[in-house]
Amino acid sequence: MFTDKLKSGTSRRITRLHADGGGNLGIVIALLIPLLILVVGGVVDIVHAMGQKTMYQDELDAAVLAAVHETEAGEQAEKARSHIRDMADSTMSEQDLLEAGMSLALVANSDGSLTANLQMPHPTAFLKIVHLMNIPISVTSTAILSEAAPADAAGCIYALGNKDQAVLINSGAKLDAKQCEVHVHSTQSPAFIMNSDSTIETVKFCVKGKTFLKNGGTLTNLEMECAVADDPYVDLIAEPNVPSICATQGTLSGNTFSLNPGVHCNTTFNGSPTVTFKPGLHIIKGRMILNAGSTVVAKGVTFYYPDVTSEIRANGALKLTASAPTSGDYAGVLMFEKTSDAANNAHKQQYVFNGSLGEDLTGIIHLPNRDVTYNSTTTQSSQISLVVNSIIINSANWKLSPYEGPGAARGSSEGVARLVR
Repeated sequence: MFTDKLKSGTSRRITRLHADGGGNLGIVIALLIPLLILVVGGVVDIVHAMGQKTMYQDELDAAVLAAVHETEAGEQAEKARSHIRDMADSTMSEQDLLEAGMSLALVANSDGSLTANLQMPHPTAFLKIVHLMNIPISVTSTAILSEAAPADAAGCIYALGNKDQAVLINSGAKLDAKQCEVHVHSTQSPAFIMNSDSTIETVKFCVKGKTFLKNGGTLTNLEMECAVADDPYVDLIAEPNVPSICATQGTLSGNTFSLNPGVHCNTTFNGSPTVTFKPGLHIIKGRMILNAGSTVVAKGVTFYYPDVTSEIRANGALKLTASAPTSGDYAGVLMFEKTSDAANNAHKQQYVFNGSLGEDLTGIIHLPNRDVTYNSTTTQSSQISLVVNSIIINSANWKLSPYEGPGAARGSSEGVARLVR
């Protein structure tokens, strides 16, 4: 009996120990849960703050690029503040903004540059548990107004469309256009996007809008809220009458073709031939299809598209050499389209340049109804003045210089702003 009582007592004590241990573990877990929430939530707050910092840096870059054009301190501050969304949209007084931890300070430097510092609080969601209500964010940017562009600097690219991403510069794009101006008419957000591992060198990259998205890369002489140049060729290029008889049409097979001026209707070239366009006006009605590996030679030639669905389409890389006439009704015009029909103009279409096997273009390319994509992986040299609705530059190695022949447009002579931070 004594043994039974001993066993029974021992069993009860062991049970109590287990119960006590389970209780202690529950207490530990209960204490750890708030700590785990704080740690994980703190990471979330910090990640969100880093995203906000990137956004504020982009806004401040645009702000200081715009403000450096002003000469009076008050005008500089007003211009810069208009680019900081949280300030521009706020009805708070200057003192209230300061008390809320929001400030924008501008300093004029001795070299003529302008430095801006933006302080913004990022409200926390989880760190409030430990009474950390905000994460302070500070970004700085400096811009300088360079000397005026040379009087002979010309517009090489005009993107007329008021759409977001009117210019998209993808990774790997290299544009050497040190004598050229680029004019982007978009006021949408973002007006243009530039991705990493891309380099765009221009004498002036003029954007009408306030916002852009730069995910890396190098862009010289960017100017936001810029007075963009208008389409220099609007209503200046006479649209021809389109004959009803097609000089070329249907599917053609062979190694070489020599095409006389005239109308080419829905023409497809089988294989990878060499197609030579003789000097003069070539009207492309419908789609002209060239396969990968084809060679196109068009010297002293003007291409005309009578509607937005007409195009020369390359199904892959081709070699293209094309130059505009130097005299006659279409002197200087390499490629243009019908723009006198409002219904036609309302239907923007894609146009792709595939010149990966070699490309040499000279002349005015007036395609304001086209969303152009430029693909090229080899070094290309072009002397053109390109007018489009929008443009995407993919993995290109493009050396671009101003077209200086008959009818060429000239650029502006304003000074340009660039970031120096």
